[in-house]
Amino acid sequence: MVSFIKEISFRWSDLDPNFHVRHSAYYDFGAQHRIEILEQLGLTLRVMQTQSFGPVLFREECVFRKELKLSDKIFIHTKTSKMKADASRWSIIHEFRKEDDTLCAVITVDGAWMDTKLRKLASPTPEIAIQALSIFPKSDDFVGL
Repeated sequence: MVSFIKEISFRWSDLDPNFHVRHSAYYDFGAQHRIEILEQLGLTLRVMQTQSFGPVLFREECVFRKELKLSDKIFIHTKTSKMKADASRWSIIHEFRKEDDTLCAVITVDGAWMDTKLRKLASPTPEIAIQALSIFPKSDDFVGL
């Protein structure tokens, strides 16, 4: 698998006054896709709650390349671009592509796992997180940290 791919549908509320997709909607779609992927890999919200850990982001950045409009058929492609061997730190990229594969935007998030009881980075990384991220598709330019 090269990446997780999902077709996304825009809603009227995703538009800005210029009638194209508002900047913050991209981040919402990226966050939703990450959680859906983790769920598919067995790393459910219930598992994270039971084991008292969850993802924490240090950086979230979007580069906008092409305008997206309500009627566009868009696919979000998600993969890891960087990761430590123990999956304690990672970067995930989301590419927003039109039906003809035109790249419209790229979100990059840098994150780690947080112990929700201690309110600090989880150490060691929970085994289920290691397992999930080890099978997460990697970008062509993937870098091991």
